[in-house]
Amino acid sequence: MRVALDTNILVYVEGINGFEPKETAAGLIRKLPGSDTFIPVQVLGELFLVLLRKAGWSPAQARTAVLSWHDTFPVIETSSTILLAGIELSVAHKLRIWDAVILAAAAEAECRLLLSEDLQDGFAWRGVTVVNPFARKKNEVLKSLLDE
Repeated sequence: MRVALDTNILVYVEGINGFEPKETAAGLIRKLPGSDTFIPVQVLGELFLVLLRKAGWSPAQARTAVLSWHDTFPVIETSSTILLAGIELSVAHKLRIWDAVILAAAAEAECRLLLSEDLQDGFAWRGVTVVNPFARKKNEVLKSLLDE
């Protein structure tokens, strides 16, 4: 089963929001199937900005983190088709444009889940369901994927 990651998952693994979220997110990442876990290129750009602006990392440090994630999981490139689908999704469902582009990229890559704490848990579009992996009640599909 294919899964896409949103920015907040990577931010947590980088330790930006403290030890507990880092450990939880890192544990999640360890359990995901590497070849079927994808990162939309938009997420890498957002991660770079968060590391610079919120965490105060140097550009070189942020670049190193982004390159590491880029090398860890397959990346979904943002095509004009994905961008236009994201715009339509944004208009139809009142999503922020870059969140909509991330969801459209996940759909284009035929992901079944988009793991995100920011988007509405349970929202589904074109076969992709947004799942908050930090929610108290775990999504059944995610639980089965993680063998929990």
